[in-house]
Amino acid sequence: MVELRHPSSSLGSRVASSPMKRDEDTSPLIHDHFSQHVEDHPRHSSRDRERSFWWQTYSFSPFSKDDPRFSQRGSRISLFLLLFVAIAGLISIFSILHRLNSPYLCKKDGIVLHCPRVKEKPSLWENPFSATTSWKPCAERREGGISDLPPENETSGYLFIHAEGGLNQQRIAICNAVAVAKIMNATLILPVLKQDQIWKDQTKFEDIFDVDHFINYLKDDVRIVRDIPEWFTDKSELFTSIRRTVKNIPKYAPAQFYIDNVLPRIKEKKIMSLKPFVDRLGYDNVPPEINRLRCRVNYHALKFLPEIEQMSDLLVSRMRNRTGSPNPYMALHLRFEKGMVGLSFCDFVGTREEKARMAEYRQKEWPRRYKNGTHLWQLALQKRKEGRCPLEPGEVAVILRAMGYPKETQIYVASGQVYGGQNRMAPLRNMFPNLVTKEELASKEELAAFRKHVTSLAALDFLVCLKSDVFVMTHGGNFAKLIIGARRYVGHRQKSIKPDKGLMSKSFGDPYMGWANFVEDVVITHQTRTGLPEETFPNYDLWENPLTPCMCKAR
Repeated sequence: MVELRHPSSSLGSRVASSPMKRDEDTSPLIHDHFSQHVEDHPRHSSRDRERSFWWQTYSFSPFSKDDPRFSQRGSRISLFLLLFVAIAGLISIFSILHRLNSPYLCKKDGIVLHCPRVKEKPSLWENPFSATTSWKPCAERREGGISDLPPENETSGYLFIHAEGGLNQQRIAICNAVAVAKIMNATLILPVLKQDQIWKDQTKFEDIFDVDHFINYLKDDVRIVRDIPEWFTDKSELFTSIRRTVKNIPKYAPAQFYIDNVLPRIKEKKIMSLKPFVDRLGYDNVPPEINRLRCRVNYHALKFLPEIEQMSDLLVSRMRNRTGSPNPYMALHLRFEKGMVGLSFCDFVGTREEKARMAEYRQKEWPRRYKNGTHLWQLALQKRKEGRCPLEPGEVAVILRAMGYPKETQIYVASGQVYGGQNRMAPLRNMFPNLVTKEELASKEELAAFRKHVTSLAALDFLVCLKSDVFVMTHGGNFAKLIIGARRYVGHRQKSIKPDKGLMSKSFGDPYMGWANFVEDVVITHQTRTGLPEETFPNYDLWENPLTPCMCKAR
């Protein structure tokens, strides 16, 4: 069995084994106490420099003390000069403070103006370029809008879907189902949240979302009914009959595909189900109003139940007041579960036993991709170089510290069970000890009602991350895409960090890169990776970047 090894075995060992380092730099993994130790022993302390300066100032005199011409008059002159220097210094200090706290004068087109002072360093907790954007959300259904919805008996028929996967994949499926129903002028039966093989959850639509709001908000867009019509007696047939199911729908299918291939069957059978229904509608090959409708469903029609919203508000309040006074917090979506590590087919530092167990797991879960394992080493190298591997908790910690976030930063972690457990989480917890999950913020009794449905717990994580001051993702996925997209949709004011994993892989693989150079690379690279609006292009992802056609230029 082939053993996968990262080209630079581990973060710690890469730094420790480095034969060359700049004298002024330290490694990304050197702890804070080492930096403090260096700062405590500078080559020339500030106190020495001050003593030298003032000694020269005080000893300035036109006469030497040993000179016989040294007199009381000379002493008075020295005293006068010292007093003059002190007054001049005070005036300079007050002038500098005044300039720092007030507008300054500048010339523009020959006219003297009061110009606002530009911050030299953007805030860690604000999107530094948010003021430069002029986009606003415009997918909301306007009151008094004209409804082009036909009567129920004049629609093409009934459309039924299973929303598969986890909560956020189901959310996307629901948005697509509404859009497809609109394309075919069909009546949509309230989607069923299908039990997923991984989540093992039996949640219904009404267990998570406000059904009344969903139907009423979309009443002028798509006709939606709660259940299969009573006249259709054999409901089980809708789940099992091939004659009632449209299969083999291509991924990211265009609107025309549904008109040509699905609509005729709905008109014939009156009720049809679509299976599978994951990412079965494209973005750039559908009318703009259909994409706008999907945004309307995602950001306005789909609302969580009031009890979920209230619990999330309670968790947010506790995050902001953990220190006894209001403070911002960061939400970290840490995707490093066993399933994600296995599916990535990337190599991660670990013992021989861990690697052997992971190889067995991959062979069992993905036998076609695993084959005999001989090709995985080259695949792992390529994926890491291209930045397609999940970030480890320790890597995330180093990146955040390089960005300038201090040890005291309050961090909410949204994650499943981390692969490697506490040992893998140790570097992150050591660098950021104020790190908590919902289980640490709330009591067992408070969370008991939400444990009945796994998707309810996922909804809590979603909302706490959505309302955070800074959101950080570590790997792709529907959860992160929907969070970043929603924060962009409300105006790009909130900071959302999407780490450049390709750059990080290159930096972590360089044993000679010092801390100062690493920090510079991280800061410069991520200046534009904070959730700013991005122009769209063919095959863009509507959920992560709803700029067009779901947003408009503010006037």
